[in-house]
Amino acid sequence: MYFEKVGIGEHGLLLLPGALGSTKTDFGPQLKKLNRKAFTIIGWDPRGYGQSRPPNKVFTTDFLQNDAEDAALLMKELGYEKYSLLGWSDGANVAAILSAKYPERVRKLVVWGGNSFITPEELEIYKKVRDVANWSPAMKQPMIDVYGEETFTKLWHDWVDIFVKMFEGKSGNVDLYMNELKKIKAQTLIVHGEKDAMVPKFQAEYLHKNIQGSRLVSWDDGKHNLHLKFADRFNALVEEFLSKDFSKL
Repeated sequence: MYFEKVGIGEHGLLLLPGALGSTKTDFGPQLKKLNRKAFTIIGWDPRGYGQSRPPNKVFTTDFLQNDAEDAALLMKELGYEKYSLLGWSDGANVAAILSAKYPERVRKLVVWGGNSFITPEELEIYKKVRDVANWSPAMKQPMIDVYGEETFTKLWHDWVDIFVKMFEGKSGNVDLYMNELKKIKAQTLIVHGEKDAMVPKFQAEYLHKNIQGSRLVSWDDGKHNLHLKFADRFNALVEEFLSKDFSKL
């Protein structure tokens, strides 16, 4: 598995990317600008993504859980007994699953764009964005640069299709890890962009309600990729949360 490591701080910080994401596509401003004296920042390409290939990702119904195990093993191999997690979108889900399964290992947790369940309405959103020909060049080109157009298209179709498969035979929501949230003990910051077209606000509210003692921050101008569009503001919020006593925020 491929990873990048920058900084000299005692506080280890793992960045977990979104669907098909990698250090190259998802966390450039964080790897470049987060405080390298306070943190050691580790960017990671999950198995089958980015430079952690070949082989390409094979999506199964438990792929988020498998990624969480890989992330935990990576940090163990790097020598971290305790560390913090920053997870975006699918990476938020992976980070939450890891935090629930190994609560003794996670110091603090920051998630945005995540969802512990999927509604039928959200599945329709996924289906609408399945055709990458309809994506904006700004969203599509970074993925093509990493995978090539053919591989990117296939992987994205596979990602959408695994959620379609999860809904087969079901009339309601699909539970990804709802019952695991109560096991999270890490101090948790949830950030939500009010203009997020992929993840409705009720998902952030559900995380906030079910992760004990968590803090929810909403940005009126934020979209799904708020950490990229408003990188400086996001980084400042994260550094404050990670560096200070949670009870004083």
